[in-house]
Amino acid sequence: FTKCCQETGFLMVVKCRQENTALKDCLVGYYSDPSFYEECKAEYLKQREEYRATGIKKKRQKVASNV
Repeated sequence: FTKCCQETGFLMVVKCRQENTALKDCLVGYYSDPSFYEECKAEYLKQREEYRATGIKKKRQKVASNV
């Protein structure tokens, strides 16, 4: 999806519909998975606990794109 949008520019709304649909289907699979939800929740709670103890925000991890 990212590659299609970068190549297409302003017409991405029209030309990247198929890629957008595939991306949405993939994300819905993850969001509806209870074990993935619990994993994300545990990670968030751990980071929140660290922040409350230290007052220092943890830098966000940059996810490599599929480009």
